[in-house]
Amino acid sequence: MTPIDPPGKPQRRPFVVECEPGKYAHCQCQQSSRYPYCDGSHRGTDKNPIKVVVEERKTIAWCACGNSGNMPYCDGTHGRI
Repeated sequence: MTPIDPPGKPQRRPFVVECEPGKYAHCQCQQSSRYPYCDGSHRGTDKNPIKVVVEERKTIAWCACGNSGNMPYCDGTHGRI
């Protein structure tokens, strides 16, 4: 899959990116200008990001439709909605 650049809004395909080791926060409110990454837009709501620690460089297919059963990772649900 080709990385989608830049992030920004929910879509019906995963956001696939080569991630460096570090901490990531996956947006759950779908209001982030950096979606699927959190930018703090959820503040004041009952939504909180899913925090992920990546230990080694790897390709991750982040859910970008908001419906995965394996959040924050894509499970192909976008193809069934």
